[in-house]
Amino acid sequence: MPRGEAAGRRWYSHPYNRSELYRLAAGLSWLPRPLRLALARQIGRLAPSLMPTERAAIRSTMARLTGATGSRLEALTQRAFTDFAMCFSDLVSTNRQPAARLTAHVGRREGIEHLARLTGGLVSLTAHVGNWELAGRLLAGRSARPIHGVVAPEEARELERWVRRDGDGVRFVTRSRPTVSLELIAALRRGEVVGMQADRALGGRGDIEVPFFGRPAWFPLGPFLLASGVGVPLVAGFCLLDPRYQYVVKVAEPLIAERGREEDAAHAWVAILEAVVREYPTQWFNFFDIWQSFEE
Repeated sequence: MPRGEAAGRRWYSHPYNRSELYRLAAGLSWLPRPLRLALARQIGRLAPSLMPTERAAIRSTMARLTGATGSRLEALTQRAFTDFAMCFSDLVSTNRQPAARLTAHVGRREGIEHLARLTGGLVSLTAHVGNWELAGRLLAGRSARPIHGVVAPEEARELERWVRRDGDGVRFVTRSRPTVSLELIAALRRGEVVGMQADRALGGRGDIEVPFFGRPAWFPLGPFLLASGVGVPLVAGFCLLDPRYQYVVKVAEPLIAERGREEDAAHAWVAILEAVVREYPTQWFNFFDIWQSFEE
């Protein structure tokens, strides 16, 4: 059911989304990618000792996602930080390459055929899984339509400055803008794409409680209300690192959010997300406890 008592509470935020980190990662972009990723892994191995609160949250999450204990749990916790470091390194280097060159870093593609059958506007769903921004760029190139990526206010400035300077088919939109809903509706009606991350509740009345790995968690309902209001499908897409450090692109079958049944579509999305996270648990980059994030 919709959340009715979260109004006024803040969603999760952290102090690490700073320009210094983007600048550091961008400064290493001249290195050959294998060497750069190796360096990122080394930095990732140091991160848990500098981020004890986030380490505890990741450890708890890995235990829930995988059932691991002991040394295996510690290894998964460490790997979440190294995987994040590699994806973040690519975010401000590899991702800035021309779209035509990005495919060199993509290995397997699953479900791409779903996009060919779609015409008109659509809502592209993704999450803080793998290289989410690269997934958006690849979708933009594949669909040949502009994408409006909805981001948090604290993310917008750094993403615009360090991730992409020429747009390349993707425009970042801050969700706090007073006219954001009208802008997104207009974009969908023009046949364009709206990209939204749908794995973090915002702490307001638009959140709903959905079972996730056997325990209720809060997720945003906004993407599904937007899609049903305009009458467009939702397509979930992910971009994940494989053991060879190539990206696997996964596109799920389109979802339809019917008016009055938006929660059903949200449940279907969470099931898709759970399947991906179960397969790639160390690439779900939520450095907080999603199951307790709004508890008193």
